[in-house]
Amino acid sequence: MVDLSEGTVVSPGRSRHSGSSNNGRKTSKKSRTKRGKRGRRRRSKKNRNNKTPPPFLPPEAEEGNIEYKLKLVNPTQYRFEHLATQLKWRLQEGRGEAVYQIGVEDNGLLVGLTEADMKASLKTLRRMAEKVGADITLLREREVDYDLDRNTRRIAEVLVRKVPDDQQFLDLRVAVLGNVDSGKSTLLGVLTQGELDNGRGRARLNLFRHLHEIQTGRTSSISFEILGFNSKGEVVNYSESRTAEEICESSSKMITFIDLAGHHKYLKTTIFGLTSYCPDFAMLVVSANTGVAGTTREHLGLAMALKLPIFIVVSKVDLCSHGTVERAVRQLERVLKQPGCNKVPMVVSNPDDAVTAAQQFTQSTCVTPIFTLSSVSGENLDLLKVFLNILPPLSNSKEQEELMQQLTEFQVDEIYSVPDVGTVVGGTLYSGVCREGERLVVGPTDEGRFLRLKVGSIQRNRSACRLLRAGQAATLALGNFDRSLLRKGMVMVSPKMNPTICCQFEAAIVLLFHAKTFRRGSQVTVHVGNVRQTAIVERLHGKEELRTGERAVVQFRFIKHPEYLRLGAKLLFREGVTKGIGHVARLLPPSQNHDQNQNRDQNLQEY
Repeated sequence: MVDLSEGTVVSPGRSRHSGSSNNGRKTSKKSRTKRGKRGRRRRSKKNRNNKTPPPFLPPEAEEGNIEYKLKLVNPTQYRFEHLATQLKWRLQEGRGEAVYQIGVEDNGLLVGLTEADMKASLKTLRRMAEKVGADITLLREREVDYDLDRNTRRIAEVLVRKVPDDQQFLDLRVAVLGNVDSGKSTLLGVLTQGELDNGRGRARLNLFRHLHEIQTGRTSSISFEILGFNSKGEVVNYSESRTAEEICESSSKMITFIDLAGHHKYLKTTIFGLTSYCPDFAMLVVSANTGVAGTTREHLGLAMALKLPIFIVVSKVDLCSHGTVERAVRQLERVLKQPGCNKVPMVVSNPDDAVTAAQQFTQSTCVTPIFTLSSVSGENLDLLKVFLNILPPLSNSKEQEELMQQLTEFQVDEIYSVPDVGTVVGGTLYSGVCREGERLVVGPTDEGRFLRLKVGSIQRNRSACRLLRAGQAATLALGNFDRSLLRKGMVMVSPKMNPTICCQFEAAIVLLFHAKTFRRGSQVTVHVGNVRQTAIVERLHGKEELRTGERAVVQFRFIKHPEYLRLGAKLLFREGVTKGIGHVARLLPPSQNHDQNQNRDQNLQEY
């Protein structure tokens, strides 16, 4: 019997026969070839008999909403109570959602369970969920095929969902970006109305707010659309519910889509929507027949500058051949892998990919899922719904509690006059809680003052709400408060806060692009949260001018009226092709602003 190593040791054989005759070399070469073939055959046979290395998941984390369980078979009453308490903790960490991996050890080893053990474990998990008032949804089952006993072993991934006692539903906000005519509004119409498009834009008509939008088919304003999921993961939209209030009542999870403009002339509106409405995620829609074109790169850059997790939808695949769609996906992959992006594209082609993408998407900022779908034929539309259903919130319960402990701060993004109601403001509660009847102050006015007001009623997603929590968007009725005293960019805060305002501030910036040089006296439009105002560059610390890619600390001065800013807030500025990002580093006190304004006026008079 020939040993397996005979066919593998070729180099030593070559050295042993190096001094022999030609015939000897030919004979040894043939024998080595035969031995090599036999050795390769034996190695391949041996490899087939060996078990493959067991697959692993990352080790279980003590914090977070993911729990590993090897098995949950017939637990004692004491053990069951402990498991239910553990489930409550995971639900609290996930703000109402938890994912259980059944058949997995704590170190991440995928052991798997037999069919009987898996049924018993799922039955126990269902009892646990009933005890805490939650529902479970089986996301997927996978076979583990490295076991030698040839018994089929499986692992299961289960979503547990429970609306927190202090909330009506879970809420995620998704900003919808993309070039003009890429199919953003049509896709949202199909998702929220539950009916496919006719190929001529019928699905988007309910989303438009102005007559010129209906006539041109192009979004020019910011609109909001909702898509609900019940506790079992089923879609709740306008196809089964007549009003938004019914959708909210039937849903345990709500996706609020912020439909933004794609045309370049509405770029300031798009930036305002990204900075002021605090979206959790960004969905970039790319048309398959045009690929990466127009404002696509610009919108991608804006989302990355604001550090928003991005997933991509390639639409209109029904209009293109398979090769054209593949070409668009490859183009996107090249863009995402460029040094400026450093993303890892992940094409989603089946439900298993959608589940994996939703989990990896929030765990790693590099992963960028890509969906290819059609709003006309409905191709792969269900994969996007699966992804949105599983998508977990970014902030955990501790961060949410810390924000709620702070004083009330509400950003004013929209102002309306509603008949029989009076003045209504829309926006996002940045911190604290806001109740009906609460007394707040709003400002700053053009003179830098704050005015007292009282909150009448509150509505979230067009349904009444008594209490508003940090991170939630809503509209507040202010009764007879004079609308002319309000403007976008104001804040409504607790009187205890003693809010500070500024006309000048310093920001640490990086200049993304400028045609020439960026220097003192340059005018740019500054976006900080819901603040949008033109500012003048007063000073560049340590430098005379900036070029593309350079960093500096810059002092800005608002040209119109003072604003309320927070230290560390993200900042975007632009003017024509000039673009830059940064954060607020220092607020200059009003006294210093006043002294500098007097000195500047004196200098102008002398000049």
